[in-house]
Amino acid sequence: MFGGSKGISFTLKYQLQLNEEEQEIVRRYRLESYPLTWNTVQGTRMPDDTVGNMMEMRTQTLTDVTTLLKNEEIVKSACDALPHLFNVVRTFGGKEVIDYPRDAEPRMR
Repeated sequence: MFGGSKGISFTLKYQLQLNEEEQEIVRRYRLESYPLTWNTVQGTRMPDDTVGNMMEMRTQTLTDVTTLLKNEEIVKSACDALPHLFNVVRTFGGKEVIDYPRDAEPRMR
């Protein structure tokens, strides 16, 4: 009645599977500890899932299916942000040229 399921538990399992290029990006830029999800503990925001531990099988067991669905959406949204992260780190090592007066967008060389 209040979101609990009287003795029934629900399990959410997930694993981040990356292709070879993405795995190499994670290794090269040491992104294993990059936080993807957060948890609040006593009012302090702390990393929960990281790229590295999501590459391992993660399991959450909950007694509330509503929380399970919310957590599943959080994990999916975190994964949706990865392509942007990978695109940003692909540009590392380039040289940024800033003209004066500054243009709206910097040029990469």
